[in-house]
Amino acid sequence: MSDTPSAQAERLLEDALASTGARDPRDLYRERLKELKQADPEAYADAVAYYRDTLIPTIAGGEVDPLEAWTEYGRRLAVSLGPGSTVSVDATGRARPFEGREPGDLILQIPDGKGGRALLIGLPVEPSAAQKATYDVLVEGRQRAVE
Repeated sequence: MSDTPSAQAERLLEDALASTGARDPRDLYRERLKELKQADPEAYADAVAYYRDTLIPTIAGGEVDPLEAWTEYGRRLAVSLGPGSTVSVDATGRARPFEGREPGDLILQIPDGKGGRALLIGLPVEPSAAQKATYDVLVEGRQRAVE
């Protein structure tokens, strides 16, 4: 009996998470999907179609690294919620344009224009102090350090 593509994709993601120690992004992206469903039902339908028709089959087929594929899905969701730029923040707090998933990087979608908070795409297992501060200010909107 062969596995369904969904079961195979899940197994490959679980293996990648176990071998790298990376955080599982699925809960975060489910929250993004809920936001998208409320904000833009058409974009939500597109995101679900991408998940079903592209994300799961390419992971299940071994065509892509599961963590890379999920990160790209997170970027797609963030862009659907609003235009902006994706950045990677290293352990020192230095940001650079996102060019692919690097272990230990904080990945954010910075909205265009004034106002609005950054959207979290990827969080390292153990964020550095600089990454925590960046997250607190840009994602949570905090102006003071959390004790």
